[in-house]
This record gives sequence, structure tokens and C-alpha cells, in this order.
Amino acid sequence: MRIVPVILAGGTGTRLWPLSRTSLPKQFLPLAGPKTLYQDTLLRASPSPLFADPVVVANEEFRFFAQRQAAAIGINATVMLEPARRDSAPALIAAACYVAQTYGPDTLVLALASDHVVLDPEGFRLTVEIGADAARLGKIVTFGITPTEPRTSYGYIRLGKELDERGAFEVESFVEKPDRATAQHYVEAGYLWNSGNFLFPAGLLLSEAETFEPVIAECAAAAVAAATSDLGFLRLDPAAFKAAPAKSIDFAVLERTRHAAVVRGSFGWSDVGSWDALHEIGTPDDRGNVCVGSVTMLDSDDSFVRSEGPLVTAIGLKGISVVATDDAVLVMPSNRSQDVKELVSRLKAAKRNEVDEHLTIHRPWGTYQTVCRGDRFQVKKIVVEPGGVLSLQKHHHRAEHWIVVRGTAEVTLAERKFTVNENESTYIPIGGVHRLANPGRIPLELIEVQTGSYLGEDDIHRFEDIYQRA
Repeated sequence: MRIVPVILAGGTGTRLWPLSRTSLPKQFLPLAGPKTLYQDTLLRASPSPLFADPVVVANEEFRFFAQRQAAAIGINATVMLEPARRDSAPALIAAACYVAQTYGPDTLVLALASDHVVLDPEGFRLTVEIGADAARLGKIVTFGITPTEPRTSYGYIRLGKELDERGAFEVESFVEKPDRATAQHYVEAGYLWNSGNFLFPAGLLLSEAETFEPVIAECAAAAVAAATSDLGFLRLDPAAFKAAPAKSIDFAVLERTRHAAVVRGSFGWSDVGSWDALHEIGTPDDRGNVCVGSVTMLDSDDSFVRSEGPLVTAIGLKGISVVATDDAVLVMPSNRSQDVKELVSRLKAAKRNEVDEHLTIHRPWGTYQTVCRGDRFQVKKIVVEPGGVLSLQKHHHRAEHWIVVRGTAEVTLAERKFTVNENESTYIPIGGVHRLANPGRIPLELIEVQTGSYLGEDDIHRFEDIYQRA
């Protein structure tokens, strides 16, 4: 029986602001290469003689990212939707329950965070094979990383008795994030970093969960038993899942079980928890600078500069990080990357929209971006993906003028349905019941000019919606 990867894709990644935001977190961004972190995770555990098709656990708001990014790289993923955030224990236990019911309780589950970087995928797979031997002997196996320095941002693992000659050990103890002096001691004593990725028989995790966290186990099982299929997603039962206490799988099971084992891994791992981590895995120039995007630097050393759009220039930087998007710029000493989370908290308290949204807003059907805004008017660029359909809707305070610049639009207005081609336009009056769809095979791009007394996104009354937002 092949190993079933379970990808946990519900994190927020606030330490990587301004790229990672509430509506588009880091796992769905191409931070370490041309593909997103989530896609890279899927690919290193892609279907093969070793791995079966993956199960992805995602939040409701990220469901289309999870589904479409998997499909874009040719992977058929079962996307399980958690109705509320309950940390990793309820999500992983529910996934293990689904795997046990679908494939059998002896099936091995490989639980992976969706936002980690692995520089040596083949080395990772070899480590998984070693861990599988230990897991089949009745162990919950975690992957430990040999420390390169005394990090205070990672948990540590103290090794116990050696289980085999390939690098599997019993876990003597898990240790929480230490201060620097303690971390230095751990490194010298041969402790490993805890990568937060696990391998176990599905039935073993369930039995341990029933022992240590019976309420979570019961709620997760009930949520799977009453799950429904909808739009290609597996929706866990909301009432049952929300009744589960929020707890990490570490605290719920892994730090309490007597079946814990660890396999030493050496595959270029990073949890990409901060901007300095991306600096470390980047390719530096001869002065230690890592530049990504449209960047020009002069007389600078050991700095990280990344631009997602505008040209960024810098002179005389030393140990500085700069991250620029179309609507925000972060500048800080590189050694203060961990403080970004506090900065985001302050922005949130100030009700800054940049915490949650990028200029380009993602929707189930595609994206839109505000290009220009003024008194009683607003201009947007709208992209509708092939097969995408906006809701049947009307607005009480604005009219809309659509100009198609690429593709073909199918427009519904009142009782009429008609097409609008490139370089053609149409007008939607205030109160007009309308719908926009892309029946073609290429993205539909159009410019929307809104005029009216109120242009907020909440001026929308939906009558029908294929994405169930009505």
C-alpha cells in the first residue's frame, strides 16, 4: 500500500508580510521558485510507486487556491475543507480518519506542512522511505533536521535509543523553543530541529488521539462521517468539527505518545518562517546580497531586497531587508525579521486593508484589481478564468461599463444573453440584474468603469452563484 500524503494548507504566514496576507497566505505564493510553496510540497510527494494521490486540508476561504494550484501541476488532490480554524490536531485527525476509512487503518500517512522548502526532494523521499520502515513497526515518526546553528525559533528533539542503522531513533523528549543559551547547549548535545512533518499508520494516530484527546477524536470522526461532497470538495460537517477544541497535533498526541520516533533528515529544509529564512536559501552575489525581482543595488552587503513590481534601488545597505509590493514596502534590519508579526498586529489595529488584501483580489472565478479611483467613479481590471462565472447580481448605487480587451464575454442582462468580443463594450445600468461569464478557452480580460454614489464591494445583491456565495 502506498503512502498517502496529507497536506495541511491552512496557515496564515504573517511574518512574511507584505507578500503573505490574510486573503493570500505564503503557501500559495511562489516564494522560493517559479511554483508556489504548496505546489512544491505536492510535487515532492507526487503520485508514484511510493505515494498515492494526496489529501489536502484547507480552510473554506482557500479552497479554490488549493484545488486549482494542484490541478495546474497535474495532481488529483482530495481537498478536505475545515469549517473553522481549530489548529492542526482536529484537521490531521480528521484526515487520518478519512484515510483509514478509504484505504484501511494500516495505511501510512505522511503529514506535511504546505509552506516549507525542501532543497533536495530526492533526499527527502529517501528519508521518508527510512521513516516508513519505522512507522510500519508501530511508530509515529517525525523528521528531525541536524541544526546548522542555535535557532530559538524551532522546537528540538532529544534522541533516544537507535532503532536501526539507517538513522531512526526513539524520541527521548520533545523540547519547546528555547532561549539562545539553551539552544546552543542542544546543538552541542546532538539534538535535532523538529521539522513538524510526520509519518504514521492512520489507525495508530487515531487510537492515540482517542487515548489522549477523546473529544477531538470523537468530533473529527463525526465531522468525517457527516461530510458532504460539493463542487469537488469534501466538506467536513461544520457542527461536529467546530465542537473540537483547538490544539496542535504536537500537544495533543506527539509529545505524549510512547510510540514517537525520529528519523534524521538532511535535505535542505526550511520552514520559511521569516524573511531572513528566504535570505538564507537564496543565491547570494559576491557581497552576500540576495536580490529578487526588479532590483539594482550599489555598495551594499549582506542584504535581502525583493520587489514584486516596482523598480527598487538601494545604496549602501548593510544587513538590511527590503520587500516591496505594488501597495506596501517593508524595510528592516535583517536580524529583526521575527518582529514583522508585531508590525502586522499594529497595522491590523489601525484597520489597514493592506494586512488582508493585495491590490489584486482573488475570487473563485478569477481576479480583479482597482486601477484608478476618484469621486463617484472607479476603474478595475477584471480577469475571468476559462469557465468562470460571476454571480447573478445587481447593484443599488452604481452602474458599470465593461470593455473587453481579451477573450469573449458572455453577458446576461435582465432577460437577454449576448456575447461581447474584443474591443467591444456593454453597459449595465443601476439596478440591472446581470451576470458575466467566460465561455472561452483563454482568460477573459476586461476593463470595468463604475460610476455612482457608492462604489463599495458590499453593494451587491446575489440571486444565484455557482460558488454558493448567494
